[in-house]
Amino acid sequence: MILSNAQLPSGATEPKATATHTDVISNKLDHTFTSMDANQNGYLERADYESHANRYLQAYKLDRNDRRARAIIAFYQLYWLELLRHAGVDGDRLTKDQFIAAQRLAGIDTSRLNMVEGSSHAVFDCIDDDGDNEISKAEFERLLRDVWKVTAPEARETSARLDTDGDGAISRQEFIRSQREYFLSSDADAPGSLFFGPI
Repeated sequence: MILSNAQLPSGATEPKATATHTDVISNKLDHTFTSMDANQNGYLERADYESHANRYLQAYKLDRNDRRARAIIAFYQLYWLELLRHAGVDGDRLTKDQFIAAQRLAGIDTSRLNMVEGSSHAVFDCIDDDGDNEISKAEFERLLRDVWKVTAPEARETSARLDTDGDGAISRQEFIRSQREYFLSSDADAPGSLFFGPI
């Protein structure tokens, strides 16, 4: 699906689906691919997305019937289908280049699923146990360590960068903004560009 410039978020550019990318966004997505490839076979498959959703359930000890668990599982199912749609492949797995191209398209096409904000809210709800729309830096660091397998020092650095107002916590708004920066910003120094660790 090709979007007109008028449909693109501010600062976002329409990617070429078959190009080999060397820009900042693609470098971040390369990092994401490696983290998501659970069995390290060089492809992303439905099982990788199911495995990643299960990491949240295990890390936060969520029963599969908990509404937060159901939201995470449902989101990752829809996310995977959107990637396949944008990749335009016949099979049910993606190479790294196919994933990068499809993810760039899915990040800016909100006609069926707002991937960036949908994931942000579902993940934030898992972390925010008391529902006060804030998570502590320690809670965020746990997300990076237990779900995304980021090292403890990198997790501490990232949590400090995302707390942009310096109040000692990460608000829902800061969390969502950081996700937008990770998936849509070409600024390597933006706080959100380090969301899953250094690139």
